[in-house]
Amino acid sequence: MISLNQCTKYFHKGSVNEVKALSDIDVKIEDGDFATVIGSNGSGKSTLLNALAGGFFLDSGTILIGNQDVTKWPEYKRAKLIARVFQDPLLGTCPSATIEQNLALALKRGKRRGFGPGVRARDRKHFREELSKIDLGLENRLQDHVGLLSGGQRQALTMLMATLVRPEVLLLDEHIAALDPKTATQILSLTKDIIASQKLTALMITHNMRHAITFGNRLIMLHQGRIILDVQGEEKMNLSVEDLLEQFYIVQGEELANDSMLLA
Repeated sequence: MISLNQCTKYFHKGSVNEVKALSDIDVKIEDGDFATVIGSNGSGKSTLLNALAGGFFLDSGTILIGNQDVTKWPEYKRAKLIARVFQDPLLGTCPSATIEQNLALALKRGKRRGFGPGVRARDRKHFREELSKIDLGLENRLQDHVGLLSGGQRQALTMLMATLVRPEVLLLDEHIAALDPKTATQILSLTKDIIASQKLTALMITHNMRHAITFGNRLIMLHQGRIILDVQGEEKMNLSVEDLLEQFYIVQGEELANDSMLLA
């Protein structure tokens, strides 16, 4: 379970540019929850994921993952519990290393590293088996450098790397935004399959309201650093895009005209 208790984060605190990016966020994400996170630009979506990942420390509040208080843990220490896939397919992989070398690094997440072969024969067999599941032919290209892959292939590889060692939490930060519609659909399908098969706890930021409704069992909407909507189960299943737009009318009024185009 993830528990955020009264989490507050300022940027440029005390200056004329002060921004309260998170305002007393208080939420619990249960084990196995797949929560989609939506909101307009500047609502605090990425800040929320960065706070969980340890990209910065909070000004106040606490974060628990399972029974561990990770509030003061640096990002590298949280990495043994948390995996993340970014919007940019160039992030999350080393383009100058081969596919098998990238996977070997992913396999060592959260473990002690020492001297020894970078890629072992048994690991190579494991990598082929896992790559075959994403059905992109990458199991036959283990020696290819990742920089040669397309954006969609690299994002699929990043998804596999993030979950090769099962994480406690999977964070998806608009991970299909940079992809063409066909490839984005493939990556979303892969995402759904991986989360379901491994029974992962996941948070997925999206600007697409239909995706927010269709995927996952829970939907969280942010506005100005606050959670303004948190629905799950049957209530989420019965939501429509119009329902979500109405929420934006309530909190933003006429500003919705621009946000509806962004989020539809």
